[in-house]
Amino acid sequence: MGLRLTFLCASPVEGTRGPAFGDGPLDGRAANEKAALPPYSQAFRAPSARCAQTAEALGVAATPEEALRDIDHGTWSGRTHADIRAEDPHGLSAWLTDPDAAPHGGESVGRLCRRTASWLEALPDGAGRVLAITEASVVRAALVHALSVPARVFPHLDVPHRSAVTLTRCDGLWHAGVGDPEVPRQRASADGTTSAGTTAYAARR
Repeated sequence: MGLRLTFLCASPVEGTRGPAFGDGPLDGRAANEKAALPPYSQAFRAPSARCAQTAEALGVAATPEEALRDIDHGTWSGRTHADIRAEDPHGLSAWLTDPDAAPHGGESVGRLCRRTASWLEALPDGAGRVLAITEASVVRAALVHALSVPARVFPHLDVPHRSAVTLTRCDGLWHAGVGDPEVPRQRASADGTTSAGTTAYAARR
């Protein structure tokens, strides 16, 4: 038996004026949605409020996993990308281009990628089907590891809220996009963003 790991990206935060750094309660629509979930034998979630609420909304009894926590945004936590771009454009540019930069005083992208890779490699090959409800940043970090791409690709991986990404591993090797339409495949979009083949998980109301 191999490992089939499906990440569900947590729903968006309520009341933000655009993409925001950090945790928060879900928006009203997301808090009440249901989804068609893939079969799984065990489920994990990040310790954030929005991941806990997403799991509850989906009816998933997921075990909190500290290793799946969001990247530490330091002084940027709770602020929008637009705010940071206006007040600290050089810091934002460094964070987007240098995986080892942490201008906010929190965690660097490189450290997040290493932390996520360690969790992925600790999962046994025979774990079967695993579900993980977590943050977009953690899903991007997992893709960096599974696709064996440089950490500088991290900000260009498109992982929308409420999307699903499935990775498989057999005999210790990660497989991405080989004979499975649900497994991430990298492709460039019109705006230059790299898509990892994410698929939205269907909402039921």
